[in-house]
Amino acid sequence: MNNPTPTGPSAPPARRLFSRYTVVALLAGAALAAGVGGLARSEAMSGWHHGMMNGTHSAADVSAHVDHMLKHFYVEVDATDAQQAQIGPLVKQAVNDLLPLHSQLQSAHSRAMQALEQPTVDRASLEAARAEHLQLADEASKRIVQLFGDVGDVLTPTQRKALAEHLEHLHGMPHS
Repeated sequence: MNNPTPTGPSAPPARRLFSRYTVVALLAGAALAAGVGGLARSEAMSGWHHGMMNGTHSAADVSAHVDHMLKHFYVEVDATDAQQAQIGPLVKQAVNDLLPLHSQLQSAHSRAMQALEQPTVDRASLEAARAEHLQLADEASKRIVQLFGDVGDVLTPTQRKALAEHLEHLHGMPHS
């Protein structure tokens, strides 16, 4: 029987952290970096994004996708030309910083699966992979928060509010 691991509020704290900061942080980070929200809903477009993260798309493909997502972001927050000129490089640098974390995450995952497939479960390897997942999630979340701050510095309070509402809508969260 296939019982998926819960990732919602009832999930164990470590699983919620992994889900939020690893999967969502890397994909949402790419989303943020590619238009602040466009990739945040990985379920909606997971096929292309997983391919992008796996390296099956060229640097030109990734750059074109980032540009496409930025266009949507600029419309969403009504960014001026001057703001666009500042935000684009910030987002592109964040994408460049976040993409390598995904391949590191895949490696840690592979090591965990190999440890699990052994005749005797290698608990030390499983724990090492878990610790690496958390470390990578922390790195990604720090980079995303840095990008939020950098982009937030460029936006007006009204634009930041529009961005926050848009992100909350993407994540199905009510705006307070």
